[in-house]
Amino acid sequence: MGLAALQEFCGDSRDGANGIPLSLYPRLCAPCCLHDSPIALLTNLYVLLRHFSSACEWKGSALGSMTTDLVEDEGQFYGKAKEYWKEVPPTVDGMLGGYGHISNTDIAGSRRFLQKFLEDGPEQIGTSCALDCGAGIGRITKRLLLPIFHTVDMVDVTEDFLAKAKTFLGKDGKRVGSYFCCGLQDFHPEPKRYDLIWIQWVIGHLTDDHLVAFLKRCKVGLRPNGIVVIKDNTTQEGVVMDEVDSSICRDVKVVRNIIKAAGLTLLLEEKQRNFPDEIYNVLSFAMR
Repeated sequence: MGLAALQEFCGDSRDGANGIPLSLYPRLCAPCCLHDSPIALLTNLYVLLRHFSSACEWKGSALGSMTTDLVEDEGQFYGKAKEYWKEVPPTVDGMLGGYGHISNTDIAGSRRFLQKFLEDGPEQIGTSCALDCGAGIGRITKRLLLPIFHTVDMVDVTEDFLAKAKTFLGKDGKRVGSYFCCGLQDFHPEPKRYDLIWIQWVIGHLTDDHLVAFLKRCKVGLRPNGIVVIKDNTTQEGVVMDEVDSSICRDVKVVRNIIKAAGLTLLLEEKQRNFPDEIYNVLSFAMR
């Protein structure tokens, strides 16, 4: 049987169909009986992967197809994430899932990325007001945004994190305009308020549809020439569900499709350098 026939048989035509990528099969073939026919082998593996979707990477191009498969109950999806973060200590290490040591590298990379939009030119943004989404205790607000912007607003779903931020930020905390305790799926940025809306390591807590809707609201919240930046983990292919913190990790193509569906134009895309090899690739996307 040729490759095209196998792809059709398994529902993976490599043109965006919602099948299981054939690249997954070599990872799982070793334990299988070598005497099974190739067809039986692929059939068994396909069924196995379909029934354990939370541990698999799903491929598809139609917007909403991935999170529809992975998130069967939105209330449970959001509720579980909220409960998870309630148990996380309000520290830099807690915000970074035990990877507090990468904070300096992260901030330096973000600063280099943002600098491209602070220099004179047609893409230059103002420095009046920024919004930190999924702000936690204010790690990004303190190190990246307050040194640049006159005022920063913070939004996070965890009340204890925002309470901690008021001491963590120190004297510069007086330049925080508002602390919003709210999930992004329900948050509405004030129209035409922000030169920058920074969204880091939080889009995984939104379904595709809610993320598109939120980005549309962000577009309304931008001042003239303002930008939205997403910085987040990306998979090699498809979408992966993390059952521990109830989040989704998407591949680059899916993120681009979501940006396009929100009516935003991608201005710059860049990979974060010098992160540990064992974590996902982290990419920054600037848009308006």
